[in-house]
Amino acid sequence: MAYDRDLAFVYRNPTKLVFGENTINEISSEIGELKCSKALLMTDKGIVQAGLAGRVEKALGSKLVGTYDGCIQDCGLHIINGAAEFAKSKGADILVSVGGGSVIDTAKGVAILLKEGGKIQDYAGFQVLSRPQTPHIVIPTTAGTGSEVTYAAVVKDWDDNRKLLFGDNFIIPNVGILDPTMTAGLPPMLTATTGMDAFCHAVEAIHALQCEPISDAMALHAIKLIMQYLPRCVEKGDDLFARGQQLLASTMAGVAFGNAQIGLVHAMAHAVGGLFKVPHGLANSILLPHVIRYNMDVCADRYAMIARAMDLNVKGMSDEEAANAVADAISALTKKMHVPQKLREVGVPEDGLAKASDYALSDGSIVYNPKIMSDTEEILSVYKKAW
Repeated sequence: MAYDRDLAFVYRNPTKLVFGENTINEISSEIGELKCSKALLMTDKGIVQAGLAGRVEKALGSKLVGTYDGCIQDCGLHIINGAAEFAKSKGADILVSVGGGSVIDTAKGVAILLKEGGKIQDYAGFQVLSRPQTPHIVIPTTAGTGSEVTYAAVVKDWDDNRKLLFGDNFIIPNVGILDPTMTAGLPPMLTATTGMDAFCHAVEAIHALQCEPISDAMALHAIKLIMQYLPRCVEKGDDLFARGQQLLASTMAGVAFGNAQIGLVHAMAHAVGGLFKVPHGLANSILLPHVIRYNMDVCADRYAMIARAMDLNVKGMSDEEAANAVADAISALTKKMHVPQKLREVGVPEDGLAKASDYALSDGSIVYNPKIMSDTEEILSVYKKAW
């Protein structure tokens, strides 16, 4: 996995980032800069009840044409199609998503339909669009998905119980407003699992087949920040400095994997998420140490880089020993934050692992895994260790 003279890559990071406490108050000027004037706020009912949507509505002022609060966990095709009809009825020319990954991905889908028409399932796959989509500003309320800077959306097909990937450079949001005050009320377990989602993004960006020096730099610094600040966010949710550092780490990890891609952890997490409704960050957290051990014979040197970013004492260790130390340290971190350690603890039945393996093998994320996957039995063996 070391770089050589054959190294060649394209690095993309088009999203404008606005960071700082109470920066949501700058949203009106950001909309003006994008030459728009009719904003639809997209969120979920929990965000509304927490008062966060109201803060953004106030900041939008006369530019607000409506609020759609029907976003749900594991956003479905039918949700996006319905939300797009609502957005059209309001005459929206820009979308403002306030929430976690599911809300942001719903808005990415609506951005497509406002411009292209049809149904969202018509655009599944990678790089199928030919022009910029409806402008989109993201205000994350979790610090994990990094979706404010990525070209991907994950949408559940509720009829087939599986997740579909939409990947296109034209759905990367225009602006991400990173306001730590918008994450301060996130409960400890959600803070932990969404934070581990970001950690997983960073690790997979480093071992993915498209890894390169710029994404490595972003991912390694994200890992350093998460190790230092995620436990603080879990222990003291109103620590706005720690919340801000975790937000930055999540965004950096998003930029990293948006360029380098991901791998087996995400393929397996998408499968158990679609089949058994395991929240994405929680699935990633459980699976990550086991995938590291599975991959380490082909990329232990990459995991040794991660060990140093985690500030582990690996002096004198081989790369393989350092890789094992990384897997052990991740488990220790999640145990400290009281995150479940096994799939059986989160409702995944043992007799469902074979079907999950089939789904994971066909997931688009898997093609970037450092170890080439061609057999469901290999994936099943990893699932069994995590079960």
